[in-house]
Amino acid sequence: MRVTMHDVAQRAGVSIKTVSNVVNGYPHIRPETRERVEEAIEHLGYRLNTTARNLRTQRTDMITLAVPELRLPYFAELADSVIRSAEEQGLTVLIEQTGSVRERETELLDGRRRHLTDGVIFSPLALGQDDVALFAVDFPLVVLGERVFDAPADHVTMNNVAAARAATLHLASLGRRRIAVVGAHEGELVGSAALRTEGYRQGLEAAGLPYDPALVGEAGLWHRSTGSEAMGRLLDSGVEIDAVFALNDAMALGALHALHARRVDVPGDVALVGFDDVDDVRYSVPTISSVDPGREQIARTAVDLLVERIAGGAERPFRRVIPDSRVVGRESTGDAKEGEEKVVAVQPGGNEEVVPVPALSATG
Repeated sequence: MRVTMHDVAQRAGVSIKTVSNVVNGYPHIRPETRERVEEAIEHLGYRLNTTARNLRTQRTDMITLAVPELRLPYFAELADSVIRSAEEQGLTVLIEQTGSVRERETELLDGRRRHLTDGVIFSPLALGQDDVALFAVDFPLVVLGERVFDAPADHVTMNNVAAARAATLHLASLGRRRIAVVGAHEGELVGSAALRTEGYRQGLEAAGLPYDPALVGEAGLWHRSTGSEAMGRLLDSGVEIDAVFALNDAMALGALHALHARRVDVPGDVALVGFDDVDDVRYSVPTISSVDPGREQIARTAVDLLVERIAGGAERPFRRVIPDSRVVGRESTGDAKEGEEKVVAVQPGGNEEVVPVPALSATG
């Protein structure tokens, strides 16, 4: 016969409500009571009927994380961080890869698959600021990234401009005067490339260095191959370069490949800094200095905000959270020896309340 919650309650000498609180993770239970219930569950082999519970509560205990592509190390590591943070809250994560395709991103927001999960953490890439009305959805949503601001949703973003400025300034502090940037997107006004390029320009200005368009390496999608190609074009152009700021670590790895291929010494001839601080940069030769944008804090905060909304926090104002960022120095800038690293700059983040755009009630 199937073991019931009533059987567990009888063995533990508690109420059925107490057993329910234990199996559902309710925190305010005396340790000795929890221990008795858990012993009874183990002894009787009780298994929670999650299907019945989900029908009753109208929750699945699953959330969606939607990212452009897991092939990029940053998004793969972000997914890992989100999964671990969600597990601490008793949640399972369903991963969706949008491929940066507009139709897939809009489909995610139209709610057709809403019944599968309790809420969505979404990093858009194809959608932009003109699409802000699409984010007025009727389910819990947390937006990541820099493509859409002031959407009617909680938003966790990066300290892109300040962090890029700090990375550029650090290169200048090392005596580098011809600092190239790899990964720029010509004409982009909103997005990571635009913000980090703006930070690069601000860093040059703060260091008293001129902005030289010849030092700007354009790239499409931010992959190792595009970083290598952009770096190769800069080197083949004959422009003088003594440092490179790559706008993500995948491109920094590609740039390093191109520098090695042309027998350019790093950091002797050219210093190199990336952005994202993914695990790969600790195992390149030389190890690559990088901006740590606070990925763990981004994941943890996004999950916490989503859990609040799922639990009924619909009335509180939308929040935008910007985590702290750090520039981590390694071998590629001469800041550390093999196997070592050190934080060479810190940019504090912050929180702010976000009020939904009033026009949404008319357009959404």
